Amino acid sequence: MVKTENRAYFYALGRRKTARASVKLFPEGSGEVEVNGKTLREWADTDELMLNVLQPLHLLGVKKDFDFVIRTSGGGKEAQADAARLGVSRALLKKNLEFRTQLKEADFLTVDSRKKERKKPGLKRARRAPQFSKR
Repeated sequence: MVKTENRAYFYALGRRKTARASVKLFPEGSGEVEVNGKTLREWADTDELMLNVLQPLHLLGVKKDFDFVIRTSGGGKEAQADAARLGVSRALLKKNLEFRTQLKEADFLTVDSRKKERKKPGLKRARRAPQFSKR
């Protein structure tokens, strides 16, 4: 638990592809989620993104118990939402270790380590070769 002059919070980091999300969980909250200085509804383009970030809270039934401040960077909105979900799950785990079994079964603590493969010399992309011409 990190203590500031205002409030104490739990900190966790989530990553997906090139996106990063740093999450601060404030206990004794009212269920507010702030992402990059905006409310979650303002930040999320679709309901799917919003639900993706809130999935761990719905699973555990603690949606109204905590406040979250999330800072995302890199990647796209989908990857940022996945990174935020992992960060929220890790922060909840730091708050209460009893949540581990439920979060683990729902696959919210598993890091999706897939990254874009680098481009190789002589190729157009990572594996796409130039078209062969016989003549």
